[in-house]
Amino acid sequence: MIHDKITQAEVVAIVGPTASGKTALSIDLAKKYNGEIINGDSMQIYKGLDIGTAKITEEEMEGVPHHLLSFLEPTDSFSVADYQKLVRAKIKEIQLHGKLPILVGGTGLYVQAVLFDFQFTEEQVDDEARKAYYAELEKLGPEAMHAKLATLDPKTAETIHPNNTRRVIRALEMIELSGISKASEAQNRGEIPLYNHLIIGLGQNMDREELYDRINRRVDIMMEKGLLEEVKGLWQRNIRGVQSIQAIGYKELYEYLDGKCSLEEAIENLKQNSRRYAKRQLTYFRNKMDVQFL
Repeated sequence: MIHDKITQAEVVAIVGPTASGKTALSIDLAKKYNGEIINGDSMQIYKGLDIGTAKITEEEMEGVPHHLLSFLEPTDSFSVADYQKLVRAKIKEIQLHGKLPILVGGTGLYVQAVLFDFQFTEEQVDDEARKAYYAELEKLGPEAMHAKLATLDPKTAETIHPNNTRRVIRALEMIELSGISKASEAQNRGEIPLYNHLIIGLGQNMDREELYDRINRRVDIMMEKGLLEEVKGLWQRNIRGVQSIQAIGYKELYEYLDGKCSLEEAIENLKQNSRRYAKRQLTYFRNKMDVQFL
């Protein structure tokens, strides 16, 4: 049944929480169905964020072409609207070559924005405003930033957890730059599919404890592979106040390098935040998209 759906699809997407096996499945499908893979992870777009984002290696690619990995500096800003534009162009390019585009990643909104007729009011990003907000975040902390959003846009603040600092700051930016609340902008998001697509999901039927054990082991492996050294390289370059280092794995180790906690505490926070993120990912995929879970 899945085979028939894949052969009929213009675009296949593979989604699922961290450590659910998306990479391995994507390689298998790309080889079987003459596919090329497009990155669907919001943090794998950055150069130098490799270990912490579990970015696929050259060896793991097994010769399958991959697109939109490591093309931005860690200091660059990037929005969902930017991603939408790039990926739709890349889908067209892959199809013109007679190949199947396979979109792979755990960032649900990125995948959804490509496949459906989402319209964004956030076409332009003010780098200075974003840097100022991240500097304010460093100084005041996430609770204060969320409280600020609650004052300016209470409806949106209700939908965002205080610890999801990237979304809090994006919502604040939108109010400042366009006067449009994130809640109002959400009403412009369409539900009409732009492609005959198939979304394959992983992790939903996996035992939750097994998934969490996989995540914990994955963090240990990342540390063995040199995650601390990778993060230290960014920290030593004084890269701060940008969205890339808000990624899970980077913000926790920044806390350690800044002397705010022990390494053991940072690693435990990293594991806990990864598990929480996996839970949010599954909820998103289950509620926001028509996913064929394996």
